[in-house]
Amino acid sequence: MTTTRRAAIAAIAGLATLACGPVLAQSWPQRPVTFIVPFPGGGGTDAFARPLAAALDPLLGQRVIIENRGGAGGTVGATAASKAAPDGYTFFVGAAHHAIAPALYPKLEYNIETDFIPIALVAVPPQVVVVNPKVPANSLAELIDYARKNPDKLNYASAGAGTTHHLAGELFQLQTKTKLTHVPYRGAGPALQDVVAGQVDLLFDGLGSSAPQIQTERLRGLAVAAATRSDAIPNVPTAREAGLDQFEVATWYALFAVKGTPPDVVARMRSEVGKALKTQMIVDAWKKNGSPIPDMAGEQLGQFVKAEVVRWGTVVKDAQVKLD
Repeated sequence: MTTTRRAAIAAIAGLATLACGPVLAQSWPQRPVTFIVPFPGGGGTDAFARPLAAALDPLLGQRVIIENRGGAGGTVGATAASKAAPDGYTFFVGAAHHAIAPALYPKLEYNIETDFIPIALVAVPPQVVVVNPKVPANSLAELIDYARKNPDKLNYASAGAGTTHHLAGELFQLQTKTKLTHVPYRGAGPALQDVVAGQVDLLFDGLGSSAPQIQTERLRGLAVAAATRSDAIPNVPTAREAGLDQFEVATWYALFAVKGTPPDVVARMRSEVGKALKTQMIVDAWKKNGSPIPDMAGEQLGQFVKAEVVRWGTVVKDAQVKLD
């Protein structure tokens, strides 16, 4: 073989290597993609993950399947996702709960900062204080007054120990000098169902799952834990307007890839999620669920998650929160 021919073959091989990444991104996905949602259906994570999956179907040219894997405050699903093959066909819908978990679960089998690749922030809905209509409180002030006069009589549901629902309840008790009984569930969906049914009195919930219940008057919204009212439930005052100045709690949901997922697949998914969040379907759904359309992805999201781990760790320590 001549030197010229060897050089030509080497050049062709080099070009093939350079082209491999773009070709992979263009050919992916060849089959349905799975989003692991670490809570049962009906909760806040589900309320945002399912519309996003539907918006991504035509953009990816393949179906996005939601796999609900609930338990232990979202850590069971997170563990399963972290152990999935990094082939670009499994992604994880994480939440603020996963920034709280490191401070509460000493033996987690995953690390939210190092075992996942941040794709994009999906939604940031504020929390809202909701009660079953049978609770003798038509305002936040009345709820606080009743809770002070009846220590431990009221119980509040959460999506599980260590979730934002749980921490919001702990923060509420600290700020109002009340005592409530915590009832952890395997997800916000089951928790919400029991509050609607009257099995549990109240819930500190994300607007994504509670807004429809408030709009249909199946639950009574007492206060939005945010600086401004939500367009989804404009008649519900903020906690500050209701007399509780420092009570602001929001949750967030974000999409992550499994560590080791090909960079071009990560880039393609990040791009398609960005497009999906701009579709009218998502804009309308997010407005109904009380969340703005976020604009945060990649390394910026990674830094945000890192800061959230530190922030919630401080809250857990200061509130002396323990697993039930």
